[in-house]
Amino acid sequence: MTAWEDLVTTALLGTDRRPPAAGGSGRAAPVAVLDEAAVATVRRRAGLRPARAAARPEPAPGDPRPALPAAAARRLAMLLSDRPGTGSGGRRGTSPDLMELLPQWLAAANARGFAAPPQTLPALLDAARGRTDLRPAALAFAGPRALWLARFNQDWRFALRAAPGGGASLPRAEDTDGIRQLWQEGLFAERVALLAALRARAPEAARELLAGTWATERAEDRLMFLDSLRAGLAAGDEPFLELALSDRSRNVRTTAAELLSTLPDSALAGRMAVRAAACVAVDRTGDGPVIAVEAPPECDPGMERDGVVARPPTGRGERSWWLGQLVEAAPLATWPVRLGGRTPGEIVALPVADGWQGELHAAWCRAAVRQGDAEWARALLGVPAAPEAGGPGAVSLAERAKLLGTLQGAERAGWVAGFIAAHGLSEAFQLLGVCAVPWSAPLGRSVVDALNIARDAGSYPWSFSGVMGLAERCLDPAEAGRLDALLAVPDEGEDASPGAGGYWAEAFQRLATTLRLRAVMLAELGPLAG
Repeated sequence: MTAWEDLVTTALLGTDRRPPAAGGSGRAAPVAVLDEAAVATVRRRAGLRPARAAARPEPAPGDPRPALPAAAARRLAMLLSDRPGTGSGGRRGTSPDLMELLPQWLAAANARGFAAPPQTLPALLDAARGRTDLRPAALAFAGPRALWLARFNQDWRFALRAAPGGGASLPRAEDTDGIRQLWQEGLFAERVALLAALRARAPEAARELLAGTWATERAEDRLMFLDSLRAGLAAGDEPFLELALSDRSRNVRTTAAELLSTLPDSALAGRMAVRAAACVAVDRTGDGPVIAVEAPPECDPGMERDGVVARPPTGRGERSWWLGQLVEAAPLATWPVRLGGRTPGEIVALPVADGWQGELHAAWCRAAVRQGDAEWARALLGVPAAPEAGGPGAVSLAERAKLLGTLQGAERAGWVAGFIAAHGLSEAFQLLGVCAVPWSAPLGRSVVDALNIARDAGSYPWSFSGVMGLAERCLDPAEAGRLDALLAVPDEGEDASPGAGGYWAEAFQRLATTLRLRAVMLAELGPLAG
């Protein structure tokens, strides 16, 4: 080893500064060093003691799903070979962004139940490692063989953490002893997966399993386990959640209160209804009915136990903070009874005295989202063509997007299409993100028409790059033909930005090319099974 280190040092310093020990000088010295290194290398390899043979790993599990069609397999290899560009944005050319098409391809392949080709598993794992948004679909498509492979590469260990139970098989429903043993002795990921699986098929059994060890669980684990009760939440969960209201962890108490508030007949929902109704009433003493608000004067221990957070965030008043939480947690059925038998639309249309309208309507927005109440959501959204594009409670784009999530897909898309027709695309990005893919025909037309209007205005397309990117992923491929009329470079007006027409033509060309490529991709995968 010492002789080898001497050779390395000589090579690094150079033979002029450190002549080789085995002779040679001048022009012959470098050759002498290389010859000596070659001899030393052979000696080291010949003298290496073989290591003890490791145990052979178990074979990879089989994947019973059908193989991809040949054309689809070639397409997957092409998508996985693409890498995000290193440019800084701006003009991107007319070629589709293949990495942005990969999520859609994976979703379509998973819907058809295909198995991943074994040779693509390393690239799939690498892609999922680099993009967390790809992980659920990529790991579902990669299947059990990818989890087997991930155990041999530290860079792919995320797959074991992301897969339910780290890829371990869960006991069958009738194996009660196996279920109890895994719950008591399994790793945390395995226990979470077990609870979720059991909750899906036997909600009461899952709750009883959790209740048996609840007192000994860590606070962060209790919070995770409690969150699993959202699936299949029912009246039978109320006694357990009531006990969780007295938990020593504030986060656990808050989550338990939130779950109980979504059960309209729960005792907590009833208590919140009484408290909230005491703060809101109709005042008929003036020229017309007005909603009067008297915020709670204090946050008593009972309110805190029911999930009301006493200390407000910085910049919020205490009483308005408490009021908002009470109204948010009260069943929305409280208000027609409390406010004179009016419908949600009529209630939202009433003026609110003393500047409380924003706080009250924002709380109703949160309640509508939490309780999934479409009627209240419609009332709070208002008509899409209204000034500033919102009902009185839709105080932000984020709240409008959440309210839209309570509506059925066609109604949601219709509202967003109306919003875009009335107000353009400048504020539509968040709203488009909650619409089902592919976009419905009316929504797709409204987006293309608005992009055309923006082009005619003479501005650069980069202000709409987010919407254009969404259109590439979400516009129905059948709309590609409507874009053909937009591919030519338009005449630029006097007020147009220099070169804007060319950039718009390029952007529309990329959009049309992407849509046609998506259509080909779907055809390669074949139709969905009936």
